[in-house]
Amino acid sequence: MSLSGAITGWNSQWIKRIECPRGKIYCREKLPLAFDPNFAAAFSFVCQVESSYTGLMQGAEPGTGAVREPQLGGNLLYAGELDEAGRALVVAGNIAGAASLAATANLVAQKQAVRDGVVDFLVTSLDEALRILKNEIRKRETVAVCVGVDPVTVEREMLERGVLPDLLGSCACQAEGTVFLNQGARRVEPFGADENRVLVVWRVTAAPARWLPKLDAIALDCLQLVPGSATGADRRWLRLAPRYLGRMAQGVRLLRCDDQIAARFLEQVREQVESGEIPVAVEIQTSGRGQSHQHRFLPPGNSESAG
Repeated sequence: MSLSGAITGWNSQWIKRIECPRGKIYCREKLPLAFDPNFAAAFSFVCQVESSYTGLMQGAEPGTGAVREPQLGGNLLYAGELDEAGRALVVAGNIAGAASLAATANLVAQKQAVRDGVVDFLVTSLDEALRILKNEIRKRETVAVCVGVDPVTVEREMLERGVLPDLLGSCACQAEGTVFLNQGARRVEPFGADENRVLVVWRVTAAPARWLPKLDAIALDCLQLVPGSATGADRRWLRLAPRYLGRMAQGVRLLRCDDQIAARFLEQVREQVESGEIPVAVEIQTSGRGQSHQHRFLPPGNSESAG
């Protein structure tokens, strides 16, 4: 299922209504949502972030301790130009726990990155950025810094200073990026769809700040069924993506998982909506292997109809 197909499915106007003994479920066809360009843009951006995050985590250190989540603490990620792809990579780096460096001379992009929480610091020189980054890398803490200078200048200064990123985004300039790669940096490529996994997307129709965390907790519980480093990365994504995406996500959540986890998630959400524990309508889309299914779970007493 392509990204454009998924977006179209979420924003179509018609729906097939299925009556079943366990409550009303809207599924298989299309959800009754008027086209929302803001949601479509947010969904596209979240997908970019998730794809970049998956690419980053291919080289992450295995998790230790009680949490046992892989992470990139202590690694320097250079994202290059802070355009749309660069923003997605920096957010993914934040979720993965890296120390991220980006650059842009675009004043609008600088202000937007600070306002959206994409970066923690906006500085005017590489020297300022390195003072912040070195301290956080030593502590293996997450941080994101943007230098308000064009990337070509920043990358040349990095080479002159002997600053070698551990991870390199595709937005880096070609000549300087090649030097970084030859010196041992790992190129981060966005990770494409995995045919063995299902993309699950969910949102609620009201009070997302209250009820989305409840759905996230259900998804986290479902992930406990499958141990392993891949699931650890998924847990980290579910825990931290809402924090670092913030308002940019427009109240949408997504997760790639296997069929068993997706089915269990759907069943538990259905049960909690039907019982009234979650008293708002929940919309979920599952996509994989060329198919897409939409589900709409309604709480007791909800009088919505197919229209």
